[in-house]
Amino acid sequence: MSQATFGDDELFGEAASEMREDVESSLADAWSALPDADDVWETDADNVLGALNGLNSALNAGDAEDHLRDAKKWFTMGQRADAFDDADDLEKDISDLEDTIADISDAGEQVGELTSTIPALRGTLEDAGPDTEDTDETDAAGEDEAEA
Repeated sequence: MSQATFGDDELFGEAASEMREDVESSLADAWSALPDADDVWETDADNVLGALNGLNSALNAGDAEDHLRDAKKWFTMGQRADAFDDADDLEKDISDLEDTIADISDAGEQVGELTSTIPALRGTLEDAGPDTEDTDETDAAGEDEAEA
């Protein structure tokens, strides 16, 4: 084997290691960019709408999607170059991260729908039932008849 070929193989090995490190680093950055579980679970809101608005703000994947994109880019490049000896762990981590981001996005959409629905429901419930002014007048008329 010539020295040039050995040098190319060595460089390719280094590049493959660096590519794997880039994927792992991007994945770690993506996981850390996700919302904290306590931020999604706990609230200081005084009412349901405040809780929903807080939850909606917490359900933001932030930069996680950008980091995931970087990880997938380098992973795809490494796979196509056949640079990874064993990439099953990276592939699983990418898939798990994609699922988590999708779950956060779905939850955010559901909370967004509730955020717009709850105030309308409150208004409907406030307006529902007998008219309180008519009820007060009827009660007063009944008392007048009873006194007579």
